[in-house]
Amino acid sequence: MYAKSRISHRNRWIPVAMKVFFITLLIASLGEANEPVPSNEELARRIEILTAEIERLKTGDISGGETKSFEGTGMGPSASKVYGIERSISIGGYGEIVYTNFAAENESGADSGRVDMVDALRLVMYLGYRFSDKIVFNSEIEFEHANEVYAEFYYVDFLLSRFASVRAGLLLIPMGFINELHESPLYLGAARPLTEQYIIPTTWREIGAGLHGSLGDFSYRVYGVNSLDGVDFTSNMGLRKGRQNGTKAKAEDFALAARIDYVGLSPGVVGASLFYGKTGQDSGFSAPVFVVDGHADYRFRGFQLRGVVAFAKVGDAGEINVAKGYAGMASVGETMLGWYFEAGYDIFRYFRLSQGLVLFYRYERIDTQRTVPAGYEKNPANDRTVMTVGMSYFPIIQLAIKVDYQHHVNGAATGTNQWDIALAFMF
Repeated sequence: MYAKSRISHRNRWIPVAMKVFFITLLIASLGEANEPVPSNEELARRIEILTAEIERLKTGDISGGETKSFEGTGMGPSASKVYGIERSISIGGYGEIVYTNFAAENESGADSGRVDMVDALRLVMYLGYRFSDKIVFNSEIEFEHANEVYAEFYYVDFLLSRFASVRAGLLLIPMGFINELHESPLYLGAARPLTEQYIIPTTWREIGAGLHGSLGDFSYRVYGVNSLDGVDFTSNMGLRKGRQNGTKAKAEDFALAARIDYVGLSPGVVGASLFYGKTGQDSGFSAPVFVVDGHADYRFRGFQLRGVVAFAKVGDAGEINVAKGYAGMASVGETMLGWYFEAGYDIFRYFRLSQGLVLFYRYERIDTQRTVPAGYEKNPANDRTVMTVGMSYFPIIQLAIKVDYQHHVNGAATGTNQWDIALAFMF
């Protein structure tokens, strides 16, 4: 997703040599410094970081390994900056502005009724503070649509070891890709896939605590969090409106969220996530919800491949319908299924240019009413297929200009196609 460096084979070793030179001076100076000599664990950590940096320079990859956890944290490159500094304040962020042009007619030829829009969609600030080698505070404050303010996450990390650390606060649920790695230049397309909006309701955060870390070539996160509010589930947006997001959240029901990834593919990741908990929140029924996903991402010489499949099962969906007065085709889905696959290629890499131009295609299917309770009907409009073709131009690795076309089809023949143009950046 980033533009890739096109440093020549010979010149590519210049920054490597400089880095090795300075690290040698650093090691040589340890014996003369007044500061205590770092522990073996700390030295191993620094060497691991340096080795990864040198390997990226050797291969011309200046993306920073965006699909992998930063030291097992699960955060993206901007969100994880605080983990790479000494005791100090860390500032980062990202943002995006999106213009959408809708077709005048839907797929059946009727008036689409859609109005073109331009939106200052997001401006996000990451603010972190490293209290010590073992205690880190990290946060994300988001301005949406130019005037709405949200805390996307904030937590304290107790970094006990690379194998197991404790995190507590307002946490991102570790599912799919975009919920944790949602800096705009990190994903292809101006709009996030529907699967990662309605079944994995990005950006999904809840209050809780848990463990994260790395075990060999595997990384994991396991959290206990307050659960969703099932009364707010809907037929067309799935679980999305059930998020409580830490806003005076009902805490009668709690949930388990867990994720495991194999990160030994380098540069790539494959793994699975799950979420399970009751969502009735003292409404008179349990409404247990189970969500599971499988995900994979791989990069190789300018190629980018990504796939996600997510399945959700909602217990007591009929009781939710009764509580909300839903009838007929307005029923909450008893099961939901969504998946997408996308492939991209940086054509500038072929020409060994210093910028990036990624051409991509995404195919997605999602049905938020895969099945409904007895006595209710499915709305065919909720069985959707979206085909997206587009490009992302990277004049620098932190800035993307995205243009894409989405072809929407659904069972009711009401899908409306659209063009999207986005300016996305991160720092």
